Amino acid sequence: MKTVVIGPAHPLRGGIASTNEAFARSLQKAGHDCTLISFYMQYPKFLFPGKTQFSSDPKPTDISIHHPISSINPLSWWATARHIKKLNPDVIFIRYWLPFMAPALGTIAKFLKKRCKIIGITDNVIPHEARPGDKQFTNYFINQCHGFVTLSKTVLTEIQEFTPKPSVYLPHPLNEQFGEAVSREEAREKLNWDLDKKFVLFFGLVRAYKGLDLLLKAFGESQLKESDIELQIVGEFYDSPDAYTDLIQKHDLTGKVHIDN
Repeated sequence: MKTVVIGPAHPLRGGIASTNEAFARSLQKAGHDCTLISFYMQYPKFLFPGKTQFSSDPKPTDISIHHPISSINPLSWWATARHIKKLNPDVIFIRYWLPFMAPALGTIAKFLKKRCKIIGITDNVIPHEARPGDKQFTNYFINQCHGFVTLSKTVLTEIQEFTPKPSVYLPHPLNEQFGEAVSREEAREKLNWDLDKKFVLFFGLVRAYKGLDLLLKAFGESQLKESDIELQIVGEFYDSPDAYTDLIQKHDLTGKVHIDN
């Protein structure tokens, strides 16, 4: 079976790109032909809150990745659909995680939906950080697909509120890109963490909806504050760190909370 996966992939970085690449490998391992179709321009620089959109890792050599899509250039959407038509796929999987991407991804799907099955793989249907037009954009994308895979039960419930089209919940896969597991002792030695201390780890992108403020307030409560448990915040701040450092100072947690931004 010929398949196409549309969504972020190398050199774009992040969990969605990594799992798209893992999905392509899994399809190939199952005996299917697979091509990844990604972005040459995912977000305009002024809209991207992080340090960089791009990975420094080497390009994968075991999967085919093309980059014809610009999220904001309609001509690229048409050109992408033409490119995919030439591949003549049986099934197209489109990764959907943000309404901002709906015009591009929905329009590409609209050009192709009469030729083959189109399955949306939905991380989110209703975004964590709401903006005007979210539901209209999402509805536009949903109307172009034949069915959906959701990565959480919450999103399955949400998508069923939009459409009666077939949808199925499959748990979010484990990321494979972090390498082989090492022992607790070796990991702590590499991180320069005390072997005998107890830590809570907040790992990943720091955004307002992820609740780091609640975790810091919890550490300010006596049960945690007077315990020997410390907090490691390891990731990249998409929001200003000031609100979090203010909470650390307010609750007198300096020395108990460690930030690796």
